[in-house]
Amino acid sequence: MYFCWEKLVPNKSGRLPPGPTGLPIVGSLHKLGAKPNEALTALARTHGPIMTLRLGFLTTVVVSSSDMAREVLQKNDQAFAGRVILDAVTVDSHHNFSIAWGQVGPYWRTLRRLCNTQLFTTQRLDALQALRHRKVHELLELVDQYSDARKAVHMGRMAFVTSLNLLSNMIFSSDMVDPQSESVGELKELIWSIMEGVGTPNIADYFPFLRPLDPQGIKRKNIVQVRRLHQLLNEKIDERVGARERGQPIYGDFIDVLLDYSDQESGSKFSRAGILAPLVDMYLAGSDTTATTLEWAMAELLHNPEKMAAAKQELKENIAGSMHTVQESDLGRLPYLQAVVKETLRLHPPVPLLLPHRADVTVKVSGYVIPEHTQVLVNAWAIGRDVQVWENPTAFIPERFVGSNIDFKGRDFQYIPFGAGRRICPGLPLGVRMVHIMLASLLHSFYWELPDGLKPEEMDIKDKFGVTLQKAVPLVAVPVKYLGGVAA
Repeated sequence: MYFCWEKLVPNKSGRLPPGPTGLPIVGSLHKLGAKPNEALTALARTHGPIMTLRLGFLTTVVVSSSDMAREVLQKNDQAFAGRVILDAVTVDSHHNFSIAWGQVGPYWRTLRRLCNTQLFTTQRLDALQALRHRKVHELLELVDQYSDARKAVHMGRMAFVTSLNLLSNMIFSSDMVDPQSESVGELKELIWSIMEGVGTPNIADYFPFLRPLDPQGIKRKNIVQVRRLHQLLNEKIDERVGARERGQPIYGDFIDVLLDYSDQESGSKFSRAGILAPLVDMYLAGSDTTATTLEWAMAELLHNPEKMAAAKQELKENIAGSMHTVQESDLGRLPYLQAVVKETLRLHPPVPLLLPHRADVTVKVSGYVIPEHTQVLVNAWAIGRDVQVWENPTAFIPERFVGSNIDFKGRDFQYIPFGAGRRICPGLPLGVRMVHIMLASLLHSFYWELPDGLKPEEMDIKDKFGVTLQKAVPLVAVPVKYLGGVAA
């Protein structure tokens, strides 16, 4: 990462956007607090939808409106396609081989093309419907056991297991964990610990001379956790390499695609590190964001019983009988359920500040000059709650999306929970399919109650800032089976 004190002041060709006056050395770091997305939103009310902060040695421009997001992510997409690399993601040079953190160039474009043509195409995702239905059926069977025992379900954990095993089947054609095994909790903690390490504010990211010292121990912890995940993935990769060497049939899954490219390039590009990095990206982002979004959707529905009732009524009217399994082909007849997911993503975008962009060249935005190497943060959380765009923006109102053409595919800049432009989340097509089918199936197959007599208005719906915006208090709810059209 490039840092220079000269970049902290206006250059001769123009000026940086306005912003708060910082303290000596630390700049405005002290203003971020435990929830930087909210702190930056408050600062933007004073300094405008594009503002500059000095965070230690790092000059940062923050955009907090749809118009400014369009300037950065569409009009100047190429100029801002770089990444500011956090110290925590440099473990074993992960950032050099990563889809999420890699700098735009020939290698990154190859990885992105593989995702777009081999993993997340409409045709491939359609062909994998049976796999997704099987995984959702396994989820419902497990929830059914909790219902029989009148036990509360840890919603995030259940969604995590389903998402993780679905990804693992797309990559390795096998499950990663047994849903009822104790290893589920261990793997979940491992992945969430890595995500926490990336999302925890790290003083070394703002004062680069501190990186070798790692004063908070964030990188040291991440080294241990990432290498544990590498070990699990290496075991599966070695198993597949051995099978290929023995002449066993090719599965045609994503690991076969990566190994094929590795053979073609004689290891010069797709070395073992080059194979591990995109797999780590997929397991971290794919399992965590999907599980978090589903947990938030269920939390908002339980907190707003009238919205839950509307979603269940729509399912009842469009799905034949409570015992009928929801199919992906049914989702088109469920506009209210789709609106619930959209509203959840508006209020609780999976990555509230997206991943940090970097200006790869000096560029002018809205009359201001953004110098090369400046960090650029897009506050998707603030954009989704902009009072100039959204009526009653802090309320959960799925109806605002019913009949609306606003979508999350990066074309509507007032609503960009997955980003936009060339850095938009590549796993978006799979993630939204999984959230919709899991949510629809859980609502259609069970009534849901809060544990211990907790009332909806008493629920804690606070969030916890990180790379992903998790629920501060994990959601637990009791599933109740249908019996003759009513709760058993």
